[in-house]
Amino acid sequence: MTREDVDSLVEARRELGDEMEPAVIDAFLDRVEAAAELRAAQRKPPSYDDGRGERLALSIVSLATGIPITAIAAEQGGIVGILIVWLGIVGVNFSFSRQR
Repeated sequence: MTREDVDSLVEARRELGDEMEPAVIDAFLDRVEAAAELRAAQRKPPSYDDGRGERLALSIVSLATGIPITAIAAEQGGIVGILIVWLGIVGVNFSFSRQR
């Protein structure tokens, strides 16, 4: 919608008189609505990234590395070593999920 469109509306209202004012206004509003819909359709929808892929990747990597690290920790530190390793892995995953 341009300034000329608004000027045309005002001029049409003057020429047609008060009796046709509702029809002129309705026609103008239809044009405004069509222009708004066209503009909305032309806009690119926002990219929706909720981080699910990153969280899934981190979970898979955590499990893949957690298994051998658990074996090493069990041999070196027993149950305490295993607990420390998995608390660290859980802490990394939790802090990553909190950043989102």
